[in-house]
Amino acid sequence: MVATFKIITLTAALEEKTINLFEGTYNDTGSINVDGATIHCWKHGGHGMQSYLEVVENSCNPGFVNIGFTLGTEKLMNYIHEFGFGQKTGIDLNGEATGILFKVANMGPVETATTAFGQGVSVTPIQQITAVSAAINGGYLYQPYMVKNFLESETNTVVKNITPVMKKQIISEETSKLVRYALENVVAKGSGHNAYIENYRIGGKTGTAQTVENGVYSASKYILSFIGFLPADDPELVLYVAIDNAKNVVQYGGTVSAPIAKNIFSSAIDIFNISPSKEVIPKEYTWLDTKYVILPDVVGMSKDEAKKALKGFNIEYSGSGETVVYQAPAAGMYVKEASTVTLMLN
Repeated sequence: MVATFKIITLTAALEEKTINLFEGTYNDTGSINVDGATIHCWKHGGHGMQSYLEVVENSCNPGFVNIGFTLGTEKLMNYIHEFGFGQKTGIDLNGEATGILFKVANMGPVETATTAFGQGVSVTPIQQITAVSAAINGGYLYQPYMVKNFLESETNTVVKNITPVMKKQIISEETSKLVRYALENVVAKGSGHNAYIENYRIGGKTGTAQTVENGVYSASKYILSFIGFLPADDPELVLYVAIDNAKNVVQYGGTVSAPIAKNIFSSAIDIFNISPSKEVIPKEYTWLDTKYVILPDVVGMSKDEAKKALKGFNIEYSGSGETVVYQAPAAGMYVKEASTVTLMLN
């Protein structure tokens, strides 16, 4: 399953207005029958009645089949081609492949259904990065490149700069904003929750694909992937992580690749000095998660008032006096429950 294809299916449907993220619904019973073939949801028994936003959060295959059918074969494939799949991106690397897609003339209901959630197709990582970038940057498809500039070997002066080449705008800014919002919810509330970083806006999508051996899908070998971006409201970085045939793990992209993506994003935040945001979508915690809560503002309070407001936290004082003039971490940030808060007194 190519995680990106669900993003493209969603993007196309939002652009064509064949679905409404918030008002449209789909009832997932655990499977969907398409022309005699049964396509299962990863969750036994299904997710029940969902909004289309929840279909995306839950990475529900039958729901995405339904979204694909609202578009129809020709429109779905047209958007897939518009986003650059089935052709070389033009990146400055040798040996780039075009990938493998169904031909529209040979597609029936089953091929349309599987394409809608990314099965039965073969695409390259750079195609996925390029397509997702276009879906979240306002709809603009760029030609990717590796080399930023050429330098003169002795003087180290720039001989030639490489500038980004924008090919076309595929979708509207409004659609792109909705896509970013939906994928941010995937990380905050859905299958990508293991990539969530408190106080930072991250969007993304997980993927769990059976590998092909001797022309048939393997029952035990998978490619587990996660594609994400940061910050979700104004993306600067897009990241794709894929693990081929992971051993001794639960075979889902959300449990294997998403935590790796989280670690890479954490390093990127430090390297690129990306500022935290207070306008994050709160994470929906499970009982296994370390819980974070919003830190109240106690600046200006007396010591006793601050102590009551910070009940459950460990408090360290700096200076003397009865009034709080500074606190660390700052108010409004997500911090671990029962963590330490430093208060500076007047």
